[in-house]
Amino acid sequence: MSLFEQLPLFRSPPPGARSRIRHIQIGARIVAYELRQAAGRRLSMTIDERGLRVGAPRSLSLRAIEDFVRGNGDWVAKKLDEYAGQAAPRRLVVRDGTRLPVLGHDVMVRVVEGGNRGHWHGGELVLAARPGADLDALARRALQRLVLDHFRQRVAHYAPHLGCAVPPVALSSARTRWGSCSTATGIRLNWRLVHLPSVFGDYVVAHELAHLVEMNHGPRFWKVVAGLFPEWQAVRAELKRRASEIPLL
Repeated sequence: MSLFEQLPLFRSPPPGARSRIRHIQIGARIVAYELRQAAGRRLSMTIDERGLRVGAPRSLSLRAIEDFVRGNGDWVAKKLDEYAGQAAPRRLVVRDGTRLPVLGHDVMVRVVEGGNRGHWHGGELVLAARPGADLDALARRALQRLVLDHFRQRVAHYAPHLGCAVPPVALSSARTRWGSCSTATGIRLNWRLVHLPSVFGDYVVAHELAHLVEMNHGPRFWKVVAGLFPEWQAVRAELKRRASEIPLL
């Protein structure tokens, strides 16, 4: 029986973080943005289908933050226009009846009354939610629990082929990397791979495990990858293409 048959990415803000929607004038346009402030956070901006998000230290004044945004106004306007022009936004809003791609399957979301917990039942994701609950967050947590269990099984499957102990496995929410590997702390894998068929996650698992043998991307590294996952080249190329299809929650 497959993991899916046994069913029992956007990243949560750090503890103490404050998040709020504000508006700023950039040239002739008014732009909404989400401001997230927390101790130790760097001043940064990101733009995707959800719009503009700004991260800043809690100690930084609003004036300094908005001067930074306006100073990058041309870039902000350009990126917002690029995403607005895309034909098929990837942003998903979770509600009763939403369909989610999960490890190659199409999963229906059901929302019922409950204590803010997600569970899997009969191939559906059931969100037992209180009134006003953040359904997106409940779905993310349920998906992350599922894919972490899945990744641990796949790492345990491939690691013995290298003759090494099974390393610790954790999840990542990185935007530009599918995984990372450290001989000290283990392997981190991007949880959003849950939205793709499992073959893509298997390639990333094999890739990161190979770094336990070769901490580089030289010929010997790719030889190790090929020994674990012979079809790596085709799957790697397809993963690059499919990355733009992954929904954002």
